[in-house]
Amino acid sequence: MQLRYNFRLYPTPGQRAALARAFGCARVVYNDGLRLRAEAHERGLPYIPDGELSRRVITEAKKTPQRAWLGEVSAVVLQQALADLNTAYRNFFASLTGRRTGPKIAEPRFKSRKDARQSIRFTRNARFTVTAGGRLRLPKIGDVPVRWSRSLPSEPSSVTVVKDAAGRYFASFVVEVDTEPLPKAAGEVGIDLGLTHFAVLSDGRKITNPRWLRRAERRLRKAQRALCRTAKGSANRAKAQVRVARAHARVADARRDWAHKLSTQIIRDNQAVYVENLCVKGLARTRLAKSVHDAGWAQFTAMLAYKAARHGRTFAKVDRWFPSSKLCSSCGALADSMPLNIRTWACSCGTVHDRDVNAAINILAAGRADRLNACGGAVRPVA
Repeated sequence: MQLRYNFRLYPTPGQRAALARAFGCARVVYNDGLRLRAEAHERGLPYIPDGELSRRVITEAKKTPQRAWLGEVSAVVLQQALADLNTAYRNFFASLTGRRTGPKIAEPRFKSRKDARQSIRFTRNARFTVTAGGRLRLPKIGDVPVRWSRSLPSEPSSVTVVKDAAGRYFASFVVEVDTEPLPKAAGEVGIDLGLTHFAVLSDGRKITNPRWLRRAERRLRKAQRALCRTAKGSANRAKAQVRVARAHARVADARRDWAHKLSTQIIRDNQAVYVENLCVKGLARTRLAKSVHDAGWAQFTAMLAYKAARHGRTFAKVDRWFPSSKLCSSCGALADSMPLNIRTWACSCGTVHDRDVNAAINILAAGRADRLNACGGAVRPVA
């Protein structure tokens, strides 16, 4: 399987200028290609093939005075920018025709030099290397210092250099990794995700929601107010924007680190993990939108999925319409309604349930039943 390994870069001032040129050239090639195809569509002309587009916006453009500076950066960077445009068009057409599932994808849009995130990609054709001294050697940029937090498991197939809104630089390597099966574990767990408690496990354990954004709101509010007091286009406004971006980056980094540690612990301790397939997009339209986004459920479940695949664990999502909260895990009776303000309830069989623990137990039972049914086994009743 393929994974991404991200490392922090610390380019020198000269290397930052070279990276800025590369970001700009890649953006220009992308926009030129998009403009040519849009104009051809407006005039009723045939769709410009990928090879013809590359010849016109890269090869021929370098020979003109207006685009001669495209030769100052690696040709692979320009080719990959055009490859991203071609992929965006293919995804757009597949979405229109129904070949691509999920929400509809909009047509490609022009990139701006003011975008918060800038990136370029080098493939093996660019001959990027990691030097003996641990630096990342990029063509026409130089040897960039890297903060290695761990070693790469294999030779990377590509590297993407990213500059985020906080002004930080990262190298994102795509590498092939072998599966690393963990020793068999006896436990299986169902997880009910929520807001008061981030996760409630079927064994009764409750994990408190860290609320990273809420805890940083005071600092974020102060930085945002300072930004609003600056004049548009001024140098002070640019500095204030970076301060706001860095404050948000700290929140995102803390949330991601915590989710990594929790997901690793759950995968290590359990042979099978089942979660509810929540409609996060729908929940984000409610008055709880801020708290839903702060929780980061999608990020957490994605980590569980790829870690389970790598370490030989079972991971599955239970249907979002499964009534996990209203179903008695002891007798299987279904309650009429279950408003959110009811945290404990008593079934007619006499069992008193903690709402979240009962939901986690039912998610575990439903996940087991789905797995047995898929394997041809007998479906057991909820227990």
